[in-house]
Amino acid sequence: MGNTVIELKGVSKRFGDYDALINVSLTVSEGALLTLLGPSGCGKTTCLRLIAGITAPDEGEIWLNEELAAGPARSLPPEQRRVGMVFQDYALFPHLSVADNVAFGLRGSRAEKRARVAELLALVGLQGLESQMPYLLSGGQQQRVALARALAPEPDILLLDEPFSNLDTALRVQVRGEVREILRRTGKTAVFVTHDQEEALSLSDRVAVIFDGRLHQVGTPEQIYNQPASAQVAAFVGEANFLPADASGARASSPLGELALIKPMRGEVRVLIRPERVHLDTHGEGVLGEVLWREYYGSRQRIAVSLPDASTLIASTDTQISVERGDRVKVSVFGPLLAFSAVESTVPLPQ
Repeated sequence: MGNTVIELKGVSKRFGDYDALINVSLTVSEGALLTLLGPSGCGKTTCLRLIAGITAPDEGEIWLNEELAAGPARSLPPEQRRVGMVFQDYALFPHLSVADNVAFGLRGSRAEKRARVAELLALVGLQGLESQMPYLLSGGQQQRVALARALAPEPDILLLDEPFSNLDTALRVQVRGEVREILRRTGKTAVFVTHDQEEALSLSDRVAVIFDGRLHQVGTPEQIYNQPASAQVAAFVGEANFLPADASGARASSPLGELALIKPMRGEVRVLIRPERVHLDTHGEGVLGEVLWREYYGSRQRIAVSLPDASTLIASTDTQISVERGDRVKVSVFGPLLAFSAVESTVPLPQ
């Protein structure tokens, strides 16, 4: 990645007595896609609005392209920040055609505008729909028009606020893949807001996890999923089993026997076990458990198993193992594993 295009330094924002953002610092490199991930009301959209200049921070500084855009003595207006924005509800003008929506706000001659609109509609795969009205388009097509309009003035930064939330599941997967490819081809630096963990992991170069206005972890999707900074991050980013155990350095005694730990711990802990790390076998080695339920998804299945101490583990496996409720299976896990202190693991998890 290239130079730093976006930098937040100790940014805080309050609305009355409510702290929307608290001392947030992060950077986004040129051409990178950063996703702000967290539950509803955690401060993600507030962060986006601060970058865009729609809202001003109460504390801290915002730098765009190494220029101070917002701080105690300066607030650059939105139109001078070279930022494009794609909204959750698309915000298309219903009385304007596709071409006129994309051209809205463009400067230059009529021929220059027409050429730019044609270029962008080709980029988002909407050639031939120039004269269509927005209400005649599918949700995915409307989202691509909104993206083309945001890209039209050639912004340095693109901000996307939950842009796929109004699409059904299958279309959402298709459109987000298209959007990622468009961003790659244009080389735009982008910040994307979502509460959908799968979306964040599949779309991003880096993910910033936010709870209650505070930044809890920033890293690659692999780091966020495999090396979560806390039990709260682990539970929010993907499905997580937490198994009680007693740690004594690099190993922990648990209902599944001795488990190897990635980081040495001591005392009462909760071991993080992702469902895909749970191995079930009808004959092999492991602790005997009882199948509580099974969900079948074609190529994969989720199976809940009760252990002898009444702990429950959820396994995500292929469909080669065939079990039903009440069956006995041998349970083991692939290690080594992360563990968190038992005290930390009892903190309420974000919803």
